[in-house]
Amino acid sequence: MDIKTGEMSGGCPFTGNGGTRGLLGRTNRDWWPDALQLEILTENGQSPDPLGDDFDYAEAFNALDYNALKADLTALMTDSQDWWPADYGHYGPFFIRMAWHAAGTYRTGDGRGGSSSGQQRFAPLNSWPDNGNLDKARRLLWPVKQKYGRNISWADLFILTGNVAIESMGGPVFGFGGGRADVFVPETVYWGTEEKWVDTGAETRILPDEGRALENPLAAIQMGLIYVNPEGPGGNPHDAEGMARDMRETFARMAMNDEETVALTAGGHAFGKAHGAKPIDTFGGAPESEDLALQGFGWLTDKDEIGKGHITTSGIEGAWTPNPTEWGGDYFRLLFKYDYELVQSPAGANQWQPVNPDPEDMAPDARDPNKKVPTMMTTADMALKRDPEYRKISERFRDDQAALDDAFARAWFKLCHRDMGPKARYQGPEVPAEDLIWQDPVPQGSTPSASAVSDFKSAILGSGLSVSELVKAAWSSASTYRNSDHRGGANGARVRLAPQKDWAANDPAELSKVLAKIDELRGDLSMADAIVLAGSAAVEKAASDGGFDVSVDVSTGRGDAGDEHTDAESFEPLEPFADAFRNYLKTKASVKTEDMMIDKAHLLGLTIPEMTALVGGMRVLGANSGNSTHGVLTDRVGTLSNDFFVNLLDMSTEWAVVDESGDEEFQGKCRKTGADKWTATRTDLVFGSNSQLRAQAEVFAEAGGEQNFAETFVRAWTKVMDAGRF
Repeated sequence: MDIKTGEMSGGCPFTGNGGTRGLLGRTNRDWWPDALQLEILTENGQSPDPLGDDFDYAEAFNALDYNALKADLTALMTDSQDWWPADYGHYGPFFIRMAWHAAGTYRTGDGRGGSSSGQQRFAPLNSWPDNGNLDKARRLLWPVKQKYGRNISWADLFILTGNVAIESMGGPVFGFGGGRADVFVPETVYWGTEEKWVDTGAETRILPDEGRALENPLAAIQMGLIYVNPEGPGGNPHDAEGMARDMRETFARMAMNDEETVALTAGGHAFGKAHGAKPIDTFGGAPESEDLALQGFGWLTDKDEIGKGHITTSGIEGAWTPNPTEWGGDYFRLLFKYDYELVQSPAGANQWQPVNPDPEDMAPDARDPNKKVPTMMTTADMALKRDPEYRKISERFRDDQAALDDAFARAWFKLCHRDMGPKARYQGPEVPAEDLIWQDPVPQGSTPSASAVSDFKSAILGSGLSVSELVKAAWSSASTYRNSDHRGGANGARVRLAPQKDWAANDPAELSKVLAKIDELRGDLSMADAIVLAGSAAVEKAASDGGFDVSVDVSTGRGDAGDEHTDAESFEPLEPFADAFRNYLKTKASVKTEDMMIDKAHLLGLTIPEMTALVGGMRVLGANSGNSTHGVLTDRVGTLSNDFFVNLLDMSTEWAVVDESGDEEFQGKCRKTGADKWTATRTDLVFGSNSQLRAQAEVFAEAGGEQNFAETFVRAWTKVMDAGRF
C-alpha cells in the first residue's frame, strides 16, 4: 500500500490560494483534449446508465450468492496471471491498495470522493499517478464481475475484494456493507487547480512559511495523490515535522484521528511492497492517454520484463516486512528495532532502509522466494516513529497486537464505508450489528396518523409563528443534506443540537424560539417530523394565499437523535459558508458566490429549474438569513408568488454595485426617477445575467407561468425536506 496525500479546516469550499477555476479546477478535457467527448449524448437529460434509471441495485445485490462470490475472490488472490504476475504469488496486497485508493478520495469538506460510485474506473482517477497500475487490478477482477453481473457493482466489488484480501492473509475485518451503485460517467468533483500531476520541488499544498494552507475541501497534498507524498513534503525526507503535519491534516480531512491514521498506515503496510524497480521515465503514460491498442492499460514497461518484476509505480522499492502476505506485528517490530538510513530506490526515490538487518528480518524477493532483500520504510512510515504523538500510539500497538487488530479492522471499515451515509443504506450478511458514532445513528421513528399530522399543522399555523419563521426552521434542518456522502438532512432533528443550533446561517435566537413552540405543540410527533411538517404547512398556506391549490406531501416517520448519537465535531464541515437559498454568505471568498450556489444545489440533488424556483420562492417567503431584504423583490412577503422573477426581469429597474460590498451587493433604482427600489446580491442578479438561468426565470415570470413556478417550487421543497430520509 502506497500512502500519498494532505489538511483540515472549516470554511468555504474552493477558497484556494492563487485562485480557482470555478467549481471544477482542471477538467478531463483540460488534461486530455483529444479524448473522446461523450457529453453530447447526455444532453437533455439522457441517462448514460445502461441498466436504466429504475434499476434497483439493492434488490439485485440481495439476490447475490454472496458466499460464492467471496469464494471466487479468495481463489483469485493466488491465481497469478502471466500478463501481470502476483507479487509473492498473492494478489492480496495489490487489491488492498485498489480498495484503499477507491475509498481514500473521500473528504469531509464536501463529502465528495470515496468508493460509493466506482469512480476509480474513470478519468481523472484512473490516470492519477497515485493509482498507477491499478488498471491491472481492475482487469484482474473483470472475470468475477462478468460472472456475477448486475448483482455486484464495481463500487461494491472494489471494497469487498479488499476485505477478502485482508481475510485471505489472516488479517482482521470488521464487516462489509454493500449498496454502492455504479455511475457510468465521471462525477463532477473539484480536485484542484494545478496543471501538473505531483509537481516536484516545493509545489505542495501546505507551505506554512509562505502562508499556504491546504485548500478546503481538498484532502491531498498534491494533485494526483490520494493523501501525502510518501517521500516527505515536496519530496524532502528530512522534514520530519512537515511529514507528520501533512499526514495529520490529510487523514483528518477524511475523518480519521491520530489512532486511526497510525492503525491504517501500519495495517496497510503490513502487506505487500512498493514498486520502484526502474526509473519512472522508462514506462508509458497513464491509461487515459494511451493508444487504442492497449485497451485501457497504462504505465507499461517493456512487456518482456513484466514477469521479472521490473515494475515501477510509486518509485519506492521494497516490502515493509519480512512476511508481506501475512498479517502480524512485524511492521512495528522492525520500525522500532532498527535505526534507518536514507537511501534511494532504483527509480531514484527517497526511502529508508534498516541498518545491518538480521537475515530473518529481510524480505523475500517478489518473484524469487529463495532470494532475500532488505525491507524499507517511507518517510511517511518514519513519521510514526519520529512524531511524539504518533510514536506513543505506535509503541502501544507494538506491545498489544489485539489492540492493533481491533483498531485496524475498525479504521479500515470506516475508510471503506464513511461515504455511504446512514447504516440503513448498508446491504448484505456482513453488516456489523454495532452502531458507530461516525454513521450518524438516529433512533427508529414511527409514522404518525393522518389526523395527528393534520392537527399539528393546524396548531402550528395558529401559533403566531410567521410563514417565514417556519420555512426558515425547516430549511435549516433539512438543507444540511449532502447527496455526496448522505450526511445531514432533517432526519434526527440535529438542528436543535450543537453545533447546528448555533450556526450563524440558522439565526440561532429565532431558531430557538421556533423550535420551542414546535416542541410544545408536536404531541407524539418526533421533532424531526414536526419541524418538516411545520415548514411544509407554512408553504401550503403561502401557496394558498398566492392563489395556488397545492399540497406539500412530505414523508414522515423520522426519528430524533440526541447528543449521545452525535459527533458534534464531525458536523462542522456541514456548516454553510454560503447558502444562496437563504441569501447567506459568511464572508467574501475567492470563488464567486453564484458558483457556491451551484455547488449547494448539486449536493442537494436539485435540477436547474428546481434550484431556480427554490431561490425565487424562498425570497418571496422572506426566508433570508438574518431577515435580510436583499432579493426580496415583492411587496407581499410570506405569500408564494412569482414576484421575484417578474420584478428581477422588469426593465424599469437598473442595477449598480454597492461599492463597499466588494461586488456582492447591488442597488436597484427606477430608470426614470432614480429612486431606490430593491436591493440584491450576486445570487439574485445571476438569474437575470446568466443566459441559461435567465431562460429559467423567464418561464416562471411570463403570463401563465405562475402555476408552473408554484408546482416546481413545491416539488423542489419536498425533495429537500425528504432528502436523507433513510
